[in-house]
Amino acid sequence: MISYDLLSNVGDRENNEDNVGMYQNGQEYCFVLADGLGGHGKGEEASRLAVETAVKVFAAAGAGENEMDQSFAQAQQAILEGQKADYHAQDMKTTLVLLHVGNQKIWWGHIGDSRLYYFKNGKLVQRTLDHSVPQMLVAAGQIKEKQIRNHPDRNRLLRVLGTEWDTPKYQIAEPIEREGSQAFLLCTDGFWELIDEKKMQHFLKKAKTPADWLGLMEGIVKKNGHGKNMDNYSAVAVWLAD
Repeated sequence: MISYDLLSNVGDRENNEDNVGMYQNGQEYCFVLADGLGGHGKGEEASRLAVETAVKVFAAAGAGENEMDQSFAQAQQAILEGQKADYHAQDMKTTLVLLHVGNQKIWWGHIGDSRLYYFKNGKLVQRTLDHSVPQMLVAAGQIKEKQIRNHPDRNRLLRVLGTEWDTPKYQIAEPIEREGSQAFLLCTDGFWELIDEKKMQHFLKKAKTPADWLGLMEGIVKKNGHGKNMDNYSAVAVWLAD
């Protein structure tokens, strides 16, 4: 059994450059989240292209690592073509997080600093590692994990869609089995910067539905972001149970 909910909010900004999406194909599901970057409102266009392209690939081919590869590759191509077609869009870029839930296995991948968190039996198991300067500093042992959220370079990304590459810059995790009680949270930095992992896990145990979980977390995000010119924030919650 699978249940889910999607959330996207403009925050205190004029424009929402985040995008979320999902698609169901029989018993297989695709969940997508992107956070656009770029002036002239084109970040919104980049995230839209990424989400729409990923959904189209899944709708045509279903779930799997190869399909996920194609989603990232085709989204990259769509954004690069969009840059060339519109002078004002030449700087547009986006993060992208993908979750494919197949009949027996689950795949996910990401690029940028939008995250996926994986919980098993109510406990956090792992999360994607940001393609950002602060995450690199954590890997080098120069700062601690908890310092990422307030680091002055937290918005400096090392990998995004919309920058030419010789070899793909996205990462796809090893697939896991679809079994037992599993939960996934896909979210942009405007969301995870304002709520820590302990609160995510606490509210997961307390919530009765994915929508309830997102609502409880959003309450903390709004509280912690009040008066701070909040960025757009978006999240997708997915629950699986036998």
